[in-house]
Amino acid sequence: MRAVLWVVGVVAGALVLLGLLLEAVRWLVIIGVVALVVVVVMGVVKGRQAVRRSAGHR
Repeated sequence: MRAVLWVVGVVAGALVLLGLLLEAVRWLVIIGVVALVVVVVMGVVKGRQAVRRSAGHR
């Protein structure tokens, strides 16, 4: 009986850790997507500023 309780406890702990890991991965993916969007927007803005400056010097 004690062995069954140990197995159930270990499996439950593993499932809890797996759930936390999957939740963390989901948040990391969301943060990564937001960071990628920010980088793309900043790149477009900086590119337009560079084009505007080079056009102004002509």
